[in-house]
Amino acid sequence: MFLLNLKIAWRNLWKNKGYTLINISGLSIGIAACLLIFIFINYQLSFDKGYKNADRIYRFVTNWSYTNYDDHSKGIPLPLIPAARNELAGLEKVAGIIKKWGIIYVKDDKGLDFIKANEPVYYTEPDFFEIFDIPWLSGKPQQALSAPNTAALSESTAIRFFGSTEKAIGKSFMLGSQKSLKVTAVFKDMPANSSFPLKIVISYATFNSKKFVNWDGVNSNMECYALLKKGMNIADLTEPLAKFNQKYYPESRTLGRQSNALQPLADIHFDGKYGSFADAGISKTEIYGLGIIGLFLILTACINFINLATAQSVNRSKEVGVRKVIGGKRKELVVQFLTETFVITAVAMLIACILTEIAVPGMRSLFKDPTPLSLFGEPVIFLFMGGMILLVSFLAGFYPAMIMSGFSPVLAIKNKVTVNASGLSLRKILVVLQFTITIVLIVGTLVIMSQMKYLREKPLGFNKDAIAMVEMPTDSLSQAKYNTFRERLMQIPGIEMISFCQTPPSSDNITSTDFSYNGQKNVDFELRNAKADENYFKLFDLKLIAGKAFIKSDTTNGCVVNETFLKKMNISNPQEVIGKMLKANGFLMPVTGVVKDYNDLSLKESISPLVIYPQKGEYYQLAVKLDSKQLKSAMTKIAGLWNSTYPNYIYNANFLNDNINSYYQTEQLTGTLFKIASGVIIFISFIGLFGLISFIAAQRTREVAIRKVLGASTLELVKMLNGSFLIMVFLANLLAWPIAYLLVSHWLSAYAYRVDLSVWPFVFAFLISMTITLITVSVKSYRTAIANTIDALKYE
Repeated sequence: MFLLNLKIAWRNLWKNKGYTLINISGLSIGIAACLLIFIFINYQLSFDKGYKNADRIYRFVTNWSYTNYDDHSKGIPLPLIPAARNELAGLEKVAGIIKKWGIIYVKDDKGLDFIKANEPVYYTEPDFFEIFDIPWLSGKPQQALSAPNTAALSESTAIRFFGSTEKAIGKSFMLGSQKSLKVTAVFKDMPANSSFPLKIVISYATFNSKKFVNWDGVNSNMECYALLKKGMNIADLTEPLAKFNQKYYPESRTLGRQSNALQPLADIHFDGKYGSFADAGISKTEIYGLGIIGLFLILTACINFINLATAQSVNRSKEVGVRKVIGGKRKELVVQFLTETFVITAVAMLIACILTEIAVPGMRSLFKDPTPLSLFGEPVIFLFMGGMILLVSFLAGFYPAMIMSGFSPVLAIKNKVTVNASGLSLRKILVVLQFTITIVLIVGTLVIMSQMKYLREKPLGFNKDAIAMVEMPTDSLSQAKYNTFRERLMQIPGIEMISFCQTPPSSDNITSTDFSYNGQKNVDFELRNAKADENYFKLFDLKLIAGKAFIKSDTTNGCVVNETFLKKMNISNPQEVIGKMLKANGFLMPVTGVVKDYNDLSLKESISPLVIYPQKGEYYQLAVKLDSKQLKSAMTKIAGLWNSTYPNYIYNANFLNDNINSYYQTEQLTGTLFKIASGVIIFISFIGLFGLISFIAAQRTREVAIRKVLGASTLELVKMLNGSFLIMVFLANLLAWPIAYLLVSHWLSAYAYRVDLSVWPFVFAFLISMTITLITVSVKSYRTAIANTIDALKYE
């Protein structure tokens, strides 16, 4: 029976090629978009899965609660590791892991550098590999990482360094120019969907932890993981952890009520407050947002199908009548029409798979994801595809099947069937719903584009154009070459000014600390510390509103604070702070000036209270202001001079503008996704609209012809056919506006600096939707209105 239904379905679809093509086009594009979204979401949800004890693995994190705000870090004070191991009885294992960057030298058989690279290394306690049960190809963690100056490599790193995993064991490589590390083990490559991109693991005993004894000192690259004992849950540790915090963080010792908490492994990839070593997190909100977009896409395609199927149902009324007269039952007719929907959906799925394969490389590029995502990379995709075929077939086919199978056989054979009022009402409701979704996405796209333009063009309070940031080595031998390096750089044509600094004015790599002002300790907020030389203010065009910058010195001889510092301290006159003593980060220094506020972080955040002072030992970067006409040649010469001055290090430079733009990668991605989703939904909506007006025009051909005979003009006929569609799109706008307003207002609230939400995105969405509807419907309406009247009436 199924094969017979399939054969009949194929004949009907082939007979109505236009109807079939429109439906397959809409469904295939909608399904392809859903498949792409599913592949990405499935990949993100797979992070940190597969560990034997995943439900018992937790990470220690650090939180601060200040008077006006809270702060968070994935880092911990190093003394926490032994204290937690010894004092929290509910923990089976505790292990610390510290991320650093270092220059790796691997020499060949002749003693020459075979590999020189700046790579992340992880100082790790052996128990870390017991907690995460990472497979080892050779060696065992407890033996391989127990002694100082030993290291374990990932499989691919061992092959890259030494040619094979077997050859790597017992070999040595250099970390920096002074530390030799012996390879004692090789572990299996970490999967791409892991928060731990471990490649070079060094024994924890190699790390000099003696200088990290302060419980107030938290570094985000120092982490600690714990495995709960079997039968324990996180609630059982609430009271012990509270006592632990009370013991090591008494209010008299710490600023901002510092405390530690336990974060489940399953939350690490999705919690932006803390982040991870992989720097590849995504919020659950973003995942839900993508899922909703995918749902909108497939819902729009299904609405198309329902509208077209119900519109076409009148054309198939005789078929239904004949089949009922010869004994066909309604159930059999429902199955027949659902089979047709199934065939269309199956064909659309095949086309969608081809479109998805073509689009996957573009998606990897869009998400800047090196992972080789593929359509058939995971078996779950087949379940998803099968489920989607069944779901779409049911959603899109059930209602039209019930409508067509319910026709009266007598009226059907006489060709006097019309779609009943309820069907017509439902079709209008579906069209309104479809365009409501479309208009919400158009408004969202316009607002995101406006906000992104605002972020690009808003003055930040400092100069960011044609400035290169060059990373600098900070060991004492390299620092001794700074002055000579500066003098030689200034001889290069195209270089206008140079400043040694910790970071550029806008950076998230500046630490905060407690401070004392005028001999009194502040307990209300922390102060961000930026280190820079005396040229910093002139190079970045920072404006001083009181006092002056500190003078040239290798020692900390003065500091400059910003306006926000004054506001936080309730100081109205900038001159009042000049000469006052400020103690921060262990340095006691006079305030020499006040700098006008500039955005020291992304525009999502407010300006921080800030102090800038010289400290040569922490000049990690060199800011180089360039003549924009000589950028390329100057950068080439800078690289050459840098490499000749610091041959044992690796040159790395980028432009400040690029650094600032990287703050908004998520927003750029969101904007691109909304553009793509809007384009796809607009396409699906309007090809469906064209198909729907085609069928309605066909049904009203004789009516149009009679009206023409009675004297109706072509314009009046076009207006008659267009009217209902324009009303439906107008109603969709009225419904979409409040929904869109709530959504974009919520999105914009994440920014401390944002565009004012005006009426224009809503007006443009209205004009876009009405214009495209008018053009789409009018083309077909006009062709119907000018058709030969005799051809339309001669059948009668």
